[in-house]
Amino acid sequence: MSTQIMYEQAQAKLNELCNQVVKNRDVVIIDREGGENVALIAADELSSMQETIYLLSSPSNAVRLYAAMEQAKTRTVKPQTIDELFEELQLDE
Repeated sequence: MSTQIMYEQAQAKLNELCNQVVKNRDVVIIDREGGENVALIAADELSSMQETIYLLSSPSNAVRLYAAMEQAKTRTVKPQTIDELFEELQLDE
């Protein structure tokens, strides 16, 4: 969900808008007359979106991630302990 506001209004209540964005995980679109609009978004939300885009940018990685999500949803994979996972992956702890 996003809120749209004119630049002058956003400027007048920037602190309030920042608090709203962080508290509600909302996005505020700021309309700038004569310029491109901009979005105000919580920094950790932006970081999370960038990480997701990076992980999905490789088609083979995206396929693996979607397959893992489906397995998790349908619970077709037996839960493992950390030790079992390390053993399966042949990693040293």
